[in-house]
Amino acid sequence: MDYKKTNAAQSIITRDLNELDTDTGNIYEAIAIIAKRANQMGVGLKEELTAKLAEFASTTDNLEEIFENREQIEISKFYERLPKPTSMAIQEFLEERTYYRQPETEEEEVSEEDK
Repeated sequence: MDYKKTNAAQSIITRDLNELDTDTGNIYEAIAIIAKRANQMGVGLKEELTAKLAEFASTTDNLEEIFENREQIEISKFYERLPKPTSMAIQEFLEERTYYRQPETEEEEVSEEDK
């Protein structure tokens, strides 16, 4: 996932709820989809950050190494400046780049075709 190319808002903005439920027809379903996607993004970000910071881990730390590790600090600052996963998930959903399916609706369509 390329987080640098996201055009999600860095700060909090007010959202129009009517925009969110246009695809699903149900605001609660739209929010559930966005929440699940935000959780996926959050886990992905955490794993990526942990993997990058693991390169700097050492068994014996002395004070000079801790304060002089500028590269580690820059990586941490990059991830701190990223928009929050919730903002990125909302933006993805509004741009219709989020894949989701509705198994209940699919089952109804299949049963109607059998008739």
